[in-house]
Amino acid sequence: MSTPSRTSPIALLVGAVGIVYGDIGTSPLYSLKEIFSPHYGVGLSQASVLGILSLICWSLTLVVTVKYVMFILRADNGGEGGIMALTALAQRAAADYPRLRMLLIMLGLFGAALFYGDSMLTPAVSVLSAVEGVGLVVDGIDHWVVPLALLILIPLFVLQRHGTARIGYLFGPVMVIWFLVLGALGVHGIVQRPEVLLALNPYWALHFFLANPLIGLTVMGAVVLTITGAEALYADLGHFGRKPIVHAWLFLAFPCLVINYFGQGALLLIDPEAVRNPFYLLAPGWALIPLIGLSTVATIIASQAVITGAFSVTRQAIQLGYVPRMQILHTSSAEQGQIYIPLINSMLMVGVVLLVVGFQSSSGLAGAYGVAVTGTMLCTTLLVSSVILLLWRWPKVLAVPLLAVFLLVDGIFFAANVPKIIGGGAVPMIVGILLFGLMTTWKRGRQLVLERLDEHSLVLRDFIASIALQPPHRVTGTAVFLTSRVDVVPHALLHNLLHNQVLHERVMLLTVVYEDRPRVPLGERFDLEAYDQGFYRVRLHFGFMEAPDIPRALAQLGDKGIDCQPMQTTYFLSRETVIPSERIGMAMWRERLFAVLQKNAGSSLGFFRLPVNRVIELGTQVEI
Repeated sequence: MSTPSRTSPIALLVGAVGIVYGDIGTSPLYSLKEIFSPHYGVGLSQASVLGILSLICWSLTLVVTVKYVMFILRADNGGEGGIMALTALAQRAAADYPRLRMLLIMLGLFGAALFYGDSMLTPAVSVLSAVEGVGLVVDGIDHWVVPLALLILIPLFVLQRHGTARIGYLFGPVMVIWFLVLGALGVHGIVQRPEVLLALNPYWALHFFLANPLIGLTVMGAVVLTITGAEALYADLGHFGRKPIVHAWLFLAFPCLVINYFGQGALLLIDPEAVRNPFYLLAPGWALIPLIGLSTVATIIASQAVITGAFSVTRQAIQLGYVPRMQILHTSSAEQGQIYIPLINSMLMVGVVLLVVGFQSSSGLAGAYGVAVTGTMLCTTLLVSSVILLLWRWPKVLAVPLLAVFLLVDGIFFAANVPKIIGGGAVPMIVGILLFGLMTTWKRGRQLVLERLDEHSLVLRDFIASIALQPPHRVTGTAVFLTSRVDVVPHALLHNLLHNQVLHERVMLLTVVYEDRPRVPLGERFDLEAYDQGFYRVRLHFGFMEAPDIPRALAQLGDKGIDCQPMQTTYFLSRETVIPSERIGMAMWRERLFAVLQKNAGSSLGFFRLPVNRVIELGTQVEI
C-alpha cells in the first residue's frame, strides 16, 4: 500500500485516514442493523435505543480512544506496531522468565492466527453490507447480492500482484469524504430527534444492563462490531507514526462515527421499520445511489488495508521463524513495505469467496467477525500488560488497575462472542487453531532439524586446524556457505569438500540473524571475524520488517578489505529432506506435517536475493 510522504504532516494525516481507519470506518454499514436484529431480542424503545447508543459511544471511547490511542500506541517496537512486533517486544520483556516468555509467544502466535481470520472476514462482511443497499433501490434484486459482491472481491485479489502505488494516493481523500458523509448523515438524523444525545451519558448504558442483564451481555457480541479495526491503529503505526494516527482519530474518525451512530438511532426512534437497514435509510432518497457507490469504494479500501496487513504480518512471521519461507514480490521500487505474497493472496481469496457463498449476508458473517476481533484484542491486551509491567516497569499501583479495566472490557466482549463459536464464530477459531498449529509445528520442527544436524557436526576451529595440516586444493574466488550455527562446520561445506576435493581461497560462513526490532542500522548490519586458512565468520543482522538482500549486504565488506565480487562469489546452500521417525521430538502427525511444510518451503535463493547463476544447492537427509 502506498505510504504517504513523511515530509508532509497533512499527507500523513490524510493517509492515516485512508489506510488505518478503513475497517472501523465501514462498521456503521452493518453494526446497528445487527444489534437490533431479532435474535438478540433488543426491543425498539427509547430506553433501549439510548442504552445501545451509549454502549457504542463508550466502547469507542474506552477501547479505541483510551486503550489503543492513549496507551497501546506507545508500545512501539522501534517505531513499528502490530501483534508480531508486540510479541517480539513481549519476549524481550519476559527474557528472565522462560515459562512466561513461552506463554506470551503462544498468545502472540494465536493472535496473529486470528488476524488472518479477520483478513478474510473484513472484505466479505464489508463488501456484502455495501452491496446489500442495492436491494433498497431495486426490488427483487436480493438474489444478486452475492454475485455482485464476488464480482467486486475477486478482481480485488487478482489485482494485488500489480500493487496499489498508482491508486493508493486516492485512498486517503476518499475516506476523508466518507467520514464527512458519515457525520453529515448523522447530523441529519440527530436534528430530527436530538434527545439521542442523552446517550452521551454512560448512565444509559448502565441502565440498559441493569434492566436487561442477559440481553445486555449477549448484545455486547454485536456492539463489538463498532470497534472492529481498532487493531489497525496499532498495526499501521510504522507507516505513519503515532501523531497522525491519533489526530486522525480524535478530530475526524471518532466524532464522525459517534455522530453517525446517533443519527441512525434517531432514525429508529422516528421509524422502527428502518431497522432493516438504518444506515442507508438514514440518507435522503436522492442520495441513496451515490451513497451505495461511495460505500462500495470505502469497503474496497477497507479490504485492501487488511489484505496488505496480512502480507506484512506474514513477512514478519517469516523473519521471526514461525512461518516457512515463501515467495515475496515487491510491487514498488520506492516503498519497501509494498509487497505481494502470492500464496497468502490466494488463500485469502479462496477463504473470502467461501465465506460470501456460505453465509450469503453481512448479518450471517457478523457473529464470526466478532469472535476474530475480540480474540485478537484480548491477546494484544495480555501481551501489552507484560510490556508495561516487566519492560517499562510502571508502578503497579497505577498499572494493575488500568490493565484490569482493559482485561475486564475485553473479557466481556470475548465472553459475549463465545456462544457464537457454535455457529459462524467457529470459522475464525478453526482458522486460528489450524494456523497456530502450523506455526508452532514449523518452529519446533526447525529446532529439531538443527539439533539432529548438530549431532554429526564438526567444531569449526578443529576443522580449520585439520585444513592446515592437510591442505586441500584451493581455487580462486569466494565461497559463501549459509548456516544457522556459528560454531560448527556447515554440512554443505563438508559435502563440497568430500565430493569436489577443493576449497575456495576465501571461505565465508554466513549466518543471517533476525533481530526483535523492525530495522537494523547499516552500521550494525554485520559482524566479521577472521580465522586462519582464509576462513571468515560473518553475521548479517536484519530487522523483522526488512527484506534480506545478502549480495547487497556483503558488498559492504569491501570497507574491511574483503572484496566479494559478484562474478567471483559462489553461494552454497544446504537443503534438508526431513524423514519422520519414532525418535523423541514431536507427535508423528506433526513430524509428517513438518516434512510437507519443509518440502514446499521457498528456497533461500529467492528469499535472500541470491544470483541464480552463482548458487549451488546441496541436499542432506535428516531424521527427526
